[in-house]
Amino acid sequence: MSYQVLARKYRPQKFSEVIGQEHVTRTLKNALEQGRTAHGYIFSGHRGIGKTTVARILAMCLNCRSSDKPLAEPCGVCESCTEIRAGNSVDVIEIDAATNRGIDEIRELREAARYRPARDRFKIYILDEAHQITDAAFNALLKTLEEPPGHVVFMLATTQPEDIPQTIRSRCQHFSFRAVRFEEILGQLKDLAGREKIKADEDALALLAEAGDGSMRDALSILDQAIASCDGRLTAEAVRQLVGAAPSGTLEEVMQAVAQGSSEAVLRLVDRLLSEGHSPTHFARQMVRFLRNTVVAKVAGGDSSLLQISADERQRVARVAELFSEEDLARHLQIMLRTHGELGYRQEQRFHLELGLLKMAHAQRLLPLEQLLSEAGAPAASVPRNPGKPAMVPDRRAESAPPARSSSVSPFAADSARKGGSKPELSTDESPAGGPRIVPSVAASTPVVMGSTAPAAMPQHAPELSAEPNGSSPEPEPAEQEDLRDAVLRSLAGHPTLASMLEGGEWRVEGNDLVIKVAASATVIDMSLGADAKRLAIATASRVLGRPVKLKVLPGGTAENIPARAASNGGGRSRAEQDPIVRRMKEKFGAEIRTIIDYKERR
Repeated sequence: MSYQVLARKYRPQKFSEVIGQEHVTRTLKNALEQGRTAHGYIFSGHRGIGKTTVARILAMCLNCRSSDKPLAEPCGVCESCTEIRAGNSVDVIEIDAATNRGIDEIRELREAARYRPARDRFKIYILDEAHQITDAAFNALLKTLEEPPGHVVFMLATTQPEDIPQTIRSRCQHFSFRAVRFEEILGQLKDLAGREKIKADEDALALLAEAGDGSMRDALSILDQAIASCDGRLTAEAVRQLVGAAPSGTLEEVMQAVAQGSSEAVLRLVDRLLSEGHSPTHFARQMVRFLRNTVVAKVAGGDSSLLQISADERQRVARVAELFSEEDLARHLQIMLRTHGELGYRQEQRFHLELGLLKMAHAQRLLPLEQLLSEAGAPAASVPRNPGKPAMVPDRRAESAPPARSSSVSPFAADSARKGGSKPELSTDESPAGGPRIVPSVAASTPVVMGSTAPAAMPQHAPELSAEPNGSSPEPEPAEQEDLRDAVLRSLAGHPTLASMLEGGEWRVEGNDLVIKVAASATVIDMSLGADAKRLAIATASRVLGRPVKLKVLPGGTAENIPARAASNGGGRSRAEQDPIVRRMKEKFGAEIRTIIDYKERR
């Protein structure tokens, strides 16, 4: 006799043998005992979790000949049970709906359903992959399914219940099957390995259960293949090579390199794996699963029941979870999900995988937006600081204000304290008056602000305070100012209207700002000064002066040339520029004031 695979050899023959679907088997057994069986059932769920098996067991219970009425559990030895188990029963017809999906096949089924069963109590139709049936065929089946003859029972098995029309679903009892839990698959594999007298390590069986991904049939199919490939004993390394999985220790090494920000170590690990023949797509999928488990371990703990992994894998994800915050792990998971999705249709899969891992390494240098916004509302510090260390910043407010203690807490500090389980630190105003205030660092590496408005690179060491009041650059010589004027006007040759307006203006350099006052209103300036022209002027001025500068074109000249509203806006602009929060936003994000609206004047 030919060999029979484990999935068929150990197929459940009773409701008590079905694992992971107690909510379904219990309901069906109670219905059989009470004589309340329906004429139509829909069994939906993941592949390989027992939909067709439960349909066959229910058919055996309905037609079992060991009793004169349906039983809660079939005997398994009568002619009817034996024929249904072998798949050759005359009164239990299994139909592949993927190939018999048209209206003609359904018409034949409807005609055959009128005749009584040849021998058993019920004529049972089991339609596998029922979602493949066409809408016209479903419509032809509606009347028969709603009011079938008393001897007919329909059972529809499907993996996509949403594709079955609502008119069909409303006429049947719908049972949603669940994915089998990791512990249940592992226990079944241990039992079958003992029955087959196969020596297997627990780690190897755990890998098989994880590879099954909630499907008992998939796990048994891989177990069959693993038994054929091993030499006497089933080991974790043999299973890992069989399924093409990277060692879990390698995944941990990758995340440790990411935590250290070591791009070179990440690339070397990927190169080693791909040189050994691992698939980039499969490795990306493993990284996604590993990061998901790490996020769960960070949020719910390493012993959480949400982790469907072995004990060794729990320890690995718990160690990795200690290296990152919850926000960092969520960001890494999002990056790998996007990378895994791109690998399916990209040509150079290795390059995209490496790019995704490098993004994870660089993401360690990003600062949360909440922190930047909370710092923007704080008083501006006059001394640049090294982001990697606490900076001692003198508190200037203490010079003009009496000693006071404030209990304000920034939103970012409060949220970080909530997730860390510690009390939030109070605002830096809590420092003694006149003394230095400590600005703590959030990340050990240099923060990065992304976007086109990112400020210039911050110095690694805090420079000494400038001797000048505002730390401004020295004013250029008159000859240098003339060269600056000529160079900027030449760069704007492609914008004659703007160049003509600027040529008659008053030019001066104030620190790192090139200020040009022109005899025009603010509205005319906004209309003439486009983004391209402004970039050209700033680039030219920065090249001539040898340092980054900003361009400010302001309405100026005599009072006759400036409308009253523009003049009033000049005062509003001055007040806005002196506002501490606005100055902080300009420093953090490189923002600039474009328009001033005086609401008092409008009223």
